[in-house]
Amino acid sequence: MTDATTSPRTTTRTPFWDNARFAAIVLVVFGHAIQRLTYDSDAAQALYLLVYAFHMPLFALVSGYFSSGAEPTRRRMARVVTDLIAPYLIFETLWTITQFLVTGRTNLDPAQPSWTLWFLLALALFRLVLPYLALVRGPVLWALAISVIAGYLPSIDSTFSVSRLLGLLPFFTLGWWLREHDVVARLGLLERRPVWLRAVAGAVLAGAGILAYAFVDTWNEVRLGTWFFFVDAYVDLDAPQWWAGAVRLSIIALALVLMSAFLLLIPRRETRWSVLGRYTMYVYLLHTFVLYPFRQSGVLRGLEPMWLWIPVVIVASVLIAVALSSRPVRRLTRPLVEPRMPWLFRDRELGAGRASAASGTATRQAQPPRGAP
Repeated sequence: MTDATTSPRTTTRTPFWDNARFAAIVLVVFGHAIQRLTYDSDAAQALYLLVYAFHMPLFALVSGYFSSGAEPTRRRMARVVTDLIAPYLIFETLWTITQFLVTGRTNLDPAQPSWTLWFLLALALFRLVLPYLALVRGPVLWALAISVIAGYLPSIDSTFSVSRLLGLLPFFTLGWWLREHDVVARLGLLERRPVWLRAVAGAVLAGAGILAYAFVDTWNEVRLGTWFFFVDAYVDLDAPQWWAGAVRLSIIALALVLMSAFLLLIPRRETRWSVLGRYTMYVYLLHTFVLYPFRQSGVLRGLEPMWLWIPVVIVASVLIAVALSSRPVRRLTRPLVEPRMPWLFRDRELGAGRASAASGTATRQAQPPRGAP
């Protein structure tokens, strides 16, 4: 392990990735917002399944794309703590307090992440594991094998997000592999797409939504939504058979198809919301506090007509994402989302925050915003 730090390099941000991150975080907000509606509406359930089929695999892939498989430097090691572990502990504590105030019960257990916080732990572990995967031949195949085999082992559970780490590992590793081999640039994937290709992408997503709605009872019966979480062992999903691993492979393939179609629809040019895509961590960590009162109060149950309320939830999800990534909210919550911790490290610069670090937000395309999903 080297103690050398990398010198800063100035690069131009690629708007596509910021656009993709913002669009994906809107899906996260929407997925959590619509969950209560799924109890009363097959259409809501179908949209829920469609979103959960690929939105977190997409975040894992994009996170891997902006991660390094090289020997970890001191700065990268410190960023795992300041960008991921510290916010995780802060927000885990906040959720413990919130749940105590609302329910009178609490269970402060950092090993069992609350609600969405699992991704911070998984991302920290992804970054720690990647340099080892990068050493072997066929790292994507190894990650795929690990993901499939992990599902056969009931002892692997959600403690420290290990089950999700292993389940989503192929997407994270694939993202790194795409950048490592410069696949995106070599294939011209960021160039302008023909209209027919975008039409095909839209048809794929629409077709998946139609199938989700047409067979929603079947999907509920086989607990497809739970399979999409990559949490439970196959035996806990009522699939103890030897072929259960093939189901996970199929789900991984489905996620790759859907995320490819989704990314084909993302604008390549600078948009009004491109800048907001740099701050998805704020939306990811804060939106649950906005949604929690609505989910707990029951106001999202029994809403009619559903053809009206689903569009309302979609618009609200976009507005929440815009508001939580806005400058005033970032200024107010930065100490929680992006804690500066010079007191923790012997080299105080390692925890002093990105403003005093060698690299700035606008000049580093190789790294997304601090810990951003």
